[in-house]
Amino acid sequence: MPTRLDNLGETTTPDGRRLTLYHRHGDFYIDLDNEQLMSTRDHGSEDALAEIACSDLPTKKPRVLIGGLGLGFTLRAALKVLPPSAEVVVGEIFSAVIEWNRTFLDELSGEAMDDPRVRIVESDVRDLVGQGQGPYDAIMLDVDNGPDGWCIKSNGRLYDRGGVNDLRDSLKPGGCLAIWSAAPDNAFVKRLKTAGLDARMDTVRSRGHKGPRFTIFVARKPTGRR
Repeated sequence: MPTRLDNLGETTTPDGRRLTLYHRHGDFYIDLDNEQLMSTRDHGSEDALAEIACSDLPTKKPRVLIGGLGLGFTLRAALKVLPPSAEVVVGEIFSAVIEWNRTFLDELSGEAMDDPRVRIVESDVRDLVGQGQGPYDAIMLDVDNGPDGWCIKSNGRLYDRGGVNDLRDSLKPGGCLAIWSAAPDNAFVKRLKTAGLDARMDTVRSRGHKGPRFTIFVARKPTGRR
């Protein structure tokens, strides 16, 4: 087993769990209670999340929301796809994660965070939807392992019926909702469809055509719906 070389920072979640940033053999990792959540070594699915959500948006001045800064890969991938006129709001609940990206991860995330299109908001992303904060042309969520709210119990509010309805209402007609998940969930797809969204599941890999398989829920708001 490889040895952790540097424990760079820790913070505690509202549920009392330990979120840790560490560095090993040239890569950065974020763990939750010693279970790996993300790393700079495997980020293909985070890239795909942005590419799916932000490609072919029907406007020259898109406004998008990213839920969860993480290690910054979804943000960087979105900026590559979006035009110079875009507005990107990033909601991150943990001040420590924002600080880690500004310090230890600055060579990776600093340029993206300083992009004039980007606004970083220290907030639960649930508070950025359904309360007049939208509308958005695209919403990307990577705040948990999926609709079960495993990391933080309060994340479940995003995925229940009320949360899905608020996500829908925060999208412009034709807008795209993309949600990262560790596993497929047919019941959640049904919930998205019940809310009036055109929904599907895409399977993506963590390293191009290699690595573990993950799921991205893709839901689009019909153009005729307000």
